[in-house]
Amino acid sequence: MRLEAITWERLTEALADRAMAGKAEDGSPWLRVGVDGAPAARTGELAERVAEALRLRGRSVLVAGTSGFLRPASLRYEYGREDPDTYYSGWFDTGALWREVFGPLESGGSGRVLPDLWDPVTDRATRSPHVELPAGGVLLLHGPFLLGHWFPFDLSVHLRLSPAALRRRTPESERWTLPAFGRYEDEVGPAEAADVVVRADDPRHPAWGGLR
Repeated sequence: MRLEAITWERLTEALADRAMAGKAEDGSPWLRVGVDGAPAARTGELAERVAEALRLRGRSVLVAGTSGFLRPASLRYEYGREDPDTYYSGWFDTGALWREVFGPLESGGSGRVLPDLWDPVTDRATRSPHVELPAGGVLLLHGPFLLGHWFPFDLSVHLRLSPAALRRRTPESERWTLPAFGRYEDEVGPAEAADVVVRADDPRHPAWGGLR
């Protein structure tokens, strides 16, 4: 894939414009955008940038992170606290994401989305109230491993880090997760699956392959 330099500001504007012009493939009145990438890629920062740009354009936006949909510690740590296979396939409650986030935003859905479910610090349910996203609103979901679950994204963005950059930008205490991202590359191929690919090896100088 040929990549060209871009600033975060220009990227944000391009993604916001694409979202404004986009329509849900299933006829839903809501648009669902995914920002995929390892924690080291700071997906939440781009999601918040795009959300602000969309709000300035008059759209209602809900930003949610998969970190709010972790499974209980008893399940995450069933095979130890540093098991990369469990991190890849067992840490995030994809069933809850389907039920509480994507289900309500299907065509004919209620639009009442749960922004988070589980607090990893207290290891208890967050008890957050539902948020009603009005018709025409946009969901921005960010986090790792988003593209391997058939989530119905109308626009997907993958923040790509080379293996060297991923290792360099991942705190040493979290480098046990690195094999999970290698598995994700092999099994899902996020750079091929995403609508937009952004190389973020150097956070000061991103590059992208344009809009597909």
